[in-house]
Amino acid sequence: MKWLDLMKLLGRGTMFDASMLLAGLDSASEVRRQLSRWTASGRLIQLRRGLYALAPPFARSSPSVLAIASRIRKPSYVSLQSALSYHGATPESTPVITSVTTGRPGRFETPLGDFLYRHMGPRLFWGYREVEVGEGERTYVAHPEKALLDLFYLTPGAIGPSFIRELRLAEDAIDSQRLRQFAKRAARPKLVRAAALTARILGEEKKGEKVV
Repeated sequence: MKWLDLMKLLGRGTMFDASMLLAGLDSASEVRRQLSRWTASGRLIQLRRGLYALAPPFARSSPSVLAIASRIRKPSYVSLQSALSYHGATPESTPVITSVTTGRPGRFETPLGDFLYRHMGPRLFWGYREVEVGEGERTYVAHPEKALLDLFYLTPGAIGPSFIRELRLAEDAIDSQRLRQFAKRAARPKLVRAAALTARILGEEKKGEKVV
């Protein structure tokens, strides 16, 4: 395969799996050698084994880090502080994109960003939706309430008022009723207690009061 052939195949895309090139006339070994040459020459960025992105100036723009997160490890969805930041539920941006997966946990450091994957059992792998994060790019992101519960679940020990306040949650970004419903569905006492405490804090902060 020639470089122009790859560019025509991708169209407006910037990220691709090597498997899409194996349907052509070139052998698998030749495809791998060509990908290695393009990566070494700076035309491609390898995100993980078999996953590549066009490098500037060949890419019109870098792919969204949220879209990359969903492609690096499947199944997964963006959650915890990364999803809370995406929804505007917390004021801080996150330098590392954190996702949950039913597969093995791990961390990937790439030229386009760092990605952390936390393990979540199948019974708690829900509460997310597909969103568009760029031109032709889609990814899976937790609802803010589920992202918060995932954070509570993966944080050792009890969740107290100080932990919740340190998140500086925007009360208009968190639906307290949905948060309690999600906690009930999760059927974990720790999450039920944490959801109730969060709802109380958000409600009383609106009134200018303080939960201790």
